[in-house]
Amino acid sequence: MEKEQKTIRIAQIIGKWVGGGVEAVVMNYAQHIDKNKIQFDFICDADSTNIPYAEIESLGGKVILIPPYQKVFAYHRELKKVLRQENYKIVHSHINTLSVFSLFAAKCAGVPIRIAHSHSTTNPKEKKKNLMKQVLRPFSKTFATHYMCCSELAGRWLFGDKEYEKGNVYLLNNAIDLEKFKYNEKIRKELRKELNIKDTTLVIGHIGRFCEQKNHSFLIDIFKELQEQIQDSMLVLVGQGPKIEEIKEKVIKLRLQEKIVFLGQRKDIHKLYQAFDVFVFPSLYEGLGMVLIEAQCSNLYCITSTEVPKVAKINDNVDYLELSKSAKQWADEIIKNTKSVKKRDELNETIQTLGYDIEVEEKKLAEKYEELSKK
Repeated sequence: MEKEQKTIRIAQIIGKWVGGGVEAVVMNYAQHIDKNKIQFDFICDADSTNIPYAEIESLGGKVILIPPYQKVFAYHRELKKVLRQENYKIVHSHINTLSVFSLFAAKCAGVPIRIAHSHSTTNPKEKKKNLMKQVLRPFSKTFATHYMCCSELAGRWLFGDKEYEKGNVYLLNNAIDLEKFKYNEKIRKELRKELNIKDTTLVIGHIGRFCEQKNHSFLIDIFKELQEQIQDSMLVLVGQGPKIEEIKEKVIKLRLQEKIVFLGQRKDIHKLYQAFDVFVFPSLYEGLGMVLIEAQCSNLYCITSTEVPKVAKINDNVDYLELSKSAKQWADEIIKNTKSVKKRDELNETIQTLGYDIEVEEKKLAEKYEELSKK
């Protein structure tokens, strides 16, 4: 009974659980945070996929499904009901500009601490999505009592320069278990064998949801140019999403289906980095770019677009390239740099000092929640 009184239960509002980076970040904190102090429950849209129910329950949490936000009235009604029934004191919403809906329901339910968390930015190329974000952005602070972000860029974008400069936006690093991602030669050999990839093959890797933001179509163009110069090469794509069939069709059209592997959603992401030789990340925009950080922790050479925040560069194995450059220029840059990549068995220790060590960051988050709960 005493433990129950001390434990602070947080309602983590995820939106649609589709196996993306935000879900991975929140789950990482859930796995490492002190369960005697903090407990996460996950509120997700009913049309979510790949929710790890068993793992969440094993961590002492629960999953609560509500109507998707598109059914705005049903969403509001059910979320308000859930928050009242469970008597949460803190709601932490991770759905960017859409947090206006979740935190309005939280306010109506009488939740005193309502956190809006910015995980992303925007890009003009996503016209329809960009319009909705720009319309909702001014309301992002309306029902929130506190603001958080994954990077300065994401924080300034959603909450504004003034709020960020006043120190009103708490920067929560997307921390990871550094040891888990450390390069391991044994795992590399095992996974290459499993994937039927030769030791000599140059493997280009990418991890990300198949959506406009991740720019898979350009990535395929880059690999096509690279393949013409290095025939013993492969592209491994990890993830799922609405554009996956469109990308598969393009691969077939370019006759690259024997050279490009679609692995779908995987639970062993930290191991997959070991099998790659190069990580390519040509995103149209990112709030931070967590997979880029994970790739560096695995000592991979990375090439990323200039639309990814510079703060995501945590060692010297990263090159930034403009999206205005051609696919051939990207391919040439990859080929040029793969010849001079450092040994991967030397983990860059400076990574630990940059705020990405989950063992350090989870304690900071727990203290933050405890501080807020006292208010």
